Amino acid sequence: MINIKWIFFDIGSTLIDESECYKLRYREAVAGTTISPDDFEKKVVEFSKKNLKGDHEAVRYYGIELPPWHKEAEKPYADAESVLKQLSVKGYHLGVIANQSPGTKERLSNWGLLKYFDIVLASAEEGISKPDIEIFYRALTAAKCLPDNAVMVGDRLDNDITPAKKIGMKTVWIKQGLGGLASAMHKMEQADYKIENLTELLELF
Repeated sequence: MINIKWIFFDIGSTLIDESECYKLRYREAVAGTTISPDDFEKKVVEFSKKNLKGDHEAVRYYGIELPPWHKEAEKPYADAESVLKQLSVKGYHLGVIANQSPGTKERLSNWGLLKYFDIVLASAEEGISKPDIEIFYRALTAAKCLPDNAVMVGDRLDNDITPAKKIGMKTVWIKQGLGGLASAMHKMEQADYKIENLTELLELF
């Protein structure tokens, strides 16, 4: 992409693989019921394809409780560090704009990824969450970067692509996790680029 100086990333299902977290959630959600984890997962996928938050909708559908999230099961995608390193070597500044619980920088450090980021803005510390465009403006202000010179990479059309487009950033929809099952329903959900994994970013930058 021409004139891009900053690349901002979401975390969940973008840099970090949450598939094991979801499997644990599915099993715990149906424990003690007659619902199988496979049937529950199918319902999650069904709702996700309708651009809904699949796991939340599935527990509502079945009338059961949503179990806690197992952060300990999160892990970086296999190509995450390699891609971040190569983008850094190419001269891009990297940042994070993510909805996360407290301790985002510590988790990134534990995964060996923090060293690649110049800016990390997470909802818990900022007191504001995506899709509110204010967190995007804060990131750009901290980066001293114009929207035209920045791109947002994320898995969620609602939280990542739409708000970034609203303020004039370029967008890359990475179709990983449940967010990748959604469909763009209007112009503001149409990402500039679509990729299936992080490695494909290197074909764009």
